[in-house]
Amino acid sequence: MDIILLQKVANLGQIGDRVKVKSGYARNFLVPTGKATMATVANIAKFEAQRHELEAKANQELAAAQARAVKFENFKLELRAKAGAEGKLFGSIGTADIAEAAVKAGQPISRSEVRMPTGLIRTTGDHQVQLHLHTDVDVTLVVTIVAEE
Repeated sequence: MDIILLQKVANLGQIGDRVKVKSGYARNFLVPTGKATMATVANIAKFEAQRHELEAKANQELAAAQARAVKFENFKLELRAKAGAEGKLFGSIGTADIAEAAVKAGQPISRSEVRMPTGLIRTTGDHQVQLHLHTDVDVTLVVTIVAEE
């Protein structure tokens, strides 16, 4: 199925690219979320008329994400959790816990922006977590887990 991308989509293309994708991916994800439109003659003409607006909007979103990334450069997040004598947590720390703690610390992030490549945190100490603020902006956040007394 031929589509026109209205936003940059990771591993697919840039704004305005005509790409061929499986019909289910287009119908169930790309078109309903507003990331793409079907590549018909009418839609191509409509897109070309709106191209500058879409590119300007994308540039504003990128600039906003880069500004947020600067705020996270020297930011370290500290969480307290119950742990055993050897530093193993009773339970685990996940994306929701990190997002909630960051909001309380004055750095608003959503749960969907937190990426944990090594899985849930189950031990005390320093851990690195990725923040995916935009398709082009990723930031590494140091999360320190401290055992509660």
